[in-house]
Amino acid sequence: MKKLVLLSILSGALLAGSWVTYGFAALIFIALVPLLLVEAKIRQDYKHTKRKVFVLSYLAFLVWNIPTTWWIWYSTEVGAVFAILANTLLMSITFLLYHIVAKRMQRKVALIFLAVIWISFEKFHLTWDVSWPWLNLGNVFSEQVTWIQWYEYTGTFGGTLWVWIVNIVAFLAVDSYLKTKNRKLLAQKVGVMMLLVAVPITISYFIYANYTEKGKKTVTAIVLQPNIDPYDAKYALTNTQVADLLVELSAKKMDKDVNFIITPETVFADNIKLHELSEKIEIQQLRAFTARYPQLNWVVGTAMIDFVTDKALTTSQSNYLPKYGIWYNDYNSAFLLNGETQELPLYHKSKLVVAVENFPYQQILKPILGETLINLGGTVALKTTQAERTAFAGVHTEGKAAPIICYESIYGEFVTDYIKKGANFLAVLTNDAWWRNTQGHKQLLSYTRLRAIETRRSVARSANTGISGFINSRGDVLETLPYDTQGSLKGTIALNEEITFYVAMGDYIARISYFLSFFIFLYAVLRKRNSF
Repeated sequence: MKKLVLLSILSGALLAGSWVTYGFAALIFIALVPLLLVEAKIRQDYKHTKRKVFVLSYLAFLVWNIPTTWWIWYSTEVGAVFAILANTLLMSITFLLYHIVAKRMQRKVALIFLAVIWISFEKFHLTWDVSWPWLNLGNVFSEQVTWIQWYEYTGTFGGTLWVWIVNIVAFLAVDSYLKTKNRKLLAQKVGVMMLLVAVPITISYFIYANYTEKGKKTVTAIVLQPNIDPYDAKYALTNTQVADLLVELSAKKMDKDVNFIITPETVFADNIKLHELSEKIEIQQLRAFTARYPQLNWVVGTAMIDFVTDKALTTSQSNYLPKYGIWYNDYNSAFLLNGETQELPLYHKSKLVVAVENFPYQQILKPILGETLINLGGTVALKTTQAERTAFAGVHTEGKAAPIICYESIYGEFVTDYIKKGANFLAVLTNDAWWRNTQGHKQLLSYTRLRAIETRRSVARSANTGISGFINSRGDVLETLPYDTQGSLKGTIALNEEITFYVAMGDYIARISYFLSFFIFLYAVLRKRNSF
């Protein structure tokens, strides 16, 4: 049993060691092999197998989750513990389902089920109220963009499938060798494994080398990095003071060629009433600056509020102030400002951080927890969302910005909806300062590179404390501002009107996996256990 514990720890360590921004990604191709050997050994030699598989897989996934997402601790100790333990639990349940099927089905079918049930779990983790897809396996290659140019056809689920196929082949090679000691057979299977790694990478390098942005139309943008400490300074500064700072930073890079200025998420942190936005002093300050540059378009992040006096007009996302007996809707928004639009187009963030911006399963949890929300970083209140994405079309430019707000940049298929609305570049507004200078903000930047490849859209990214910068449609980071630095950055990026296969089809690999996993599991549980 001690060896099984060590193998489980090894699997977790390899997963953690492969992860984004600090690890060696190639480790992912063997990281799950020790855990698969553990499951096979338990199924073959032990009784009460479900409990053992669950405990040891939980250990492996816990070792993976802790070093990759520990940085949540900077926002909240309780939230970090909950996120790590809960995510580990979901992974372990998914692996346990594989074990149940493996006891009843032929090995080949069971291993197919393992790949598709894991993809199904990842898709579910992208869509339910307690969504936390940070460790979806396809994300692991976000720093190796030359390996995954084919994500424009598959999205990140193509990467997850690739990881599982290679790990399964490696597991079969090792398992066969342990039973037969046949080195020739081992060499053959290792050769197959190496081809499975090398061929997709070779295809990707070919796509990367031949993909060009030459001849495409461009926009010039400025991304602002005000470097306002969210724990101390953000809510001490007035919106007018922040507007002065934005103008000051913009003026350093501004000229007649600049089409867009992008600010961070909720840079105006003092809630602006929804129906008073155009009249606010801070907006007039931006307009005064814009008057000198008729080609200029601002994409600005702001906190907004709308008081609701009639309870009949409230929604499940409305908040209640019992002291005043009034309801309100709270928004994390972006607006477009230029010299020709009086009514400012708005977009409200619609992928929300669990337990910070949304209250999952209110009917069940609210009677238990009351109004308590776990502070994972940011302002704790239910946010009001919108049903569809929005593209901000600028004036005197062909640029149409996708105003992607912070956490939304993790969601591949979600981002494709901006493209379907006409966006030809991605404008990411974010505030990652809640997690301090840790892997958290670095990983979020890195994941944005995946969205660039999937949609073939360039990215202008404004982060409050960093890292702000520009990414081209191959996923290359072109230029950045260092973390914890105040400043602005100007860059020219390509526009693209073409629709990739992934934008058109979305997460089709996950939908196929849903279908296959359901029917394989159903068939397995309805048949008698066999000796496979």
